[in-house]
Amino acid sequence: MLARYLLDRPDVVAGRPVLDLGAGSGVVGIAAAKAGATEVIAADVDPYAIAAIGLNATLNEVTVLPVLVDQAMGEPPATDIVCVGDLFYEAALAERVTAFLDLCLEQGIEVLIGDPWRAHLPHSRLRLLAEYVVPDFGAAAAGSPPSGVFAFESKTPRQNRGDEDQS
Repeated sequence: MLARYLLDRPDVVAGRPVLDLGAGSGVVGIAAAKAGATEVIAADVDPYAIAAIGLNATLNEVTVLPVLVDQAMGEPPATDIVCVGDLFYEAALAERVTAFLDLCLEQGIEVLIGDPWRAHLPHSRLRLLAEYVVPDFGAAAAGSPPSGVFAFESKTPRQNRGDEDQS
């Protein structure tokens, strides 16, 4: 769904460097490259994913740099946009990813998330940009709710209230 969004709206990434976080097979990074991103880094912790990214990028005739790293445990690279596809399926992972995305926002990096409304998705931090009907793992296409593409946003003043002087 996030890949489809980038292909439908190439102006989002055209002329800009992109990080595909938790890239898996690289489909989001490949879509970003096809949409005109100047550079695409596809980070994943799985060596098989890194191999798949390289093969898929070659088959799609685009340049994507696969990087074997847990990027969510480090500093954001020099990029304009971070794309995150379906990384909110487990609580600890979602917490680490959200902390990394906060670092990205602090550095002025835009964050886009594609997710089928997983349990640990930070709903209060998201602005819905588009919805797509796509089957989830083990679900029939007709029974699948729409998956969303979101802009991840900074904490609102209400969420920061504990840090403010209440006097």
